[in-house]
Amino acid sequence: MGFLLVGLAACDEPQTEQPEETVTPTEYLTPTPPPGIDLGSQARLLPLDFDDLPGWSEDRQTEALPALIRSCERLSTLPLERVMEPEALAMTAGDWREACGDLPALDAGVDAVRTYFESRFQPFAVVDEGGQSDGLFTGYYEAEVRASLVPLAGYDVPLYQPPQDRVTVDLSAFGADLPKQTLVGRVAQGRLIPYYSRAEINAGQLSGQGLELIWLDDPVDAFFLSVQGSGVATLPDGSELRLGYAASNGREFYAIGRALIESGELPRDSLSMQGIRDWLRANPDRASELMARNDRYIFFRIVNGEGPIGTQGVALTPRRSLAVDRSVIPLGAPLWLVVATPDESEPRGRLMVAQDTGSAIKGAVRGDFFFGSGEPALAEAGRMKATGKYWLLLPQAVAQRLSRPDS
Repeated sequence: MGFLLVGLAACDEPQTEQPEETVTPTEYLTPTPPPGIDLGSQARLLPLDFDDLPGWSEDRQTEALPALIRSCERLSTLPLERVMEPEALAMTAGDWREACGDLPALDAGVDAVRTYFESRFQPFAVVDEGGQSDGLFTGYYEAEVRASLVPLAGYDVPLYQPPQDRVTVDLSAFGADLPKQTLVGRVAQGRLIPYYSRAEINAGQLSGQGLELIWLDDPVDAFFLSVQGSGVATLPDGSELRLGYAASNGREFYAIGRALIESGELPRDSLSMQGIRDWLRANPDRASELMARNDRYIFFRIVNGEGPIGTQGVALTPRRSLAVDRSVIPLGAPLWLVVATPDESEPRGRLMVAQDTGSAIKGAVRGDFFFGSGEPALAEAGRMKATGKYWLLLPQAVAQRLSRPDS
């Protein structure tokens, strides 16, 4: 609703680059449960109890309530019969009404909130097709940039709104044998062709069409904003605007950190978003060519109110919102995550809410941890790459239905 090998996970979805390093699995072992529920070729759910969740009694679950309240408010706007992803769960928006209707107040105590989850949800371990419960968890943040609403001296890097000639095509609509995949392009001489690349857009392909949304003062900041997918712009008068993901050009994401490693410019074991940003600014004569290798371009919109906005359409909560693969994890669902963030020496459990997605966030056990806004968040997000695992919390009505042999 996101890494520079860089990036974010927000909406269609920008990506975050991360160092390509070996990470150590957590010491927590998933108990051996029944065969579980098949979510297709890539994931299974294994029903468990809250006593099986490492550290469940130690977290302050109250800190995740604001995120869950936002998700429940969003779910309440959907028709009761709306089928939610993943379709293998056969779960509708209506299945969430009872659990969401019983949400504790924000000022409820830790014990009351913990009791609420234990009485309204059932945890399921998530494993991949090989039965593995460990997966990769990276981090993303909301960028802060300097910008102007009109072109001024020193503000000459435009961010664009979605163009009128951008066309999306759902392949599956043209035949049952075609994949459920969305293509983005434009029509030229009666043919659908790929949309303009980042290099073509930066060279002025969209200039003069009135699509400029805002002008930044730094091309490197513009690049990182595109990778993260959202940000806060400080204007010359000191006021602020929040920028959010609106669309993409549909091109493949290329992690420029990989190129810096392969060329020997940066060592693999110390690669981070900060390191990539510093290299780009220290090498302006080579930075443009390197950034242009990432064909993917993000179009933006101005967001009124809280943010950043995740794929679910709600404002994200720092350290409690997680970007996931929506083909495995339903958006809006609580998750019990066990992982170590960069400021922690050991993995620990915390309640999260699945509220966002990302182009790089794919797989049964894969997540992107939202750290918040600005440089402090970047300091952690840029170093976040750890092995962890999570447990999906589903409403009791869904869990009971899934447990029936004929479900």
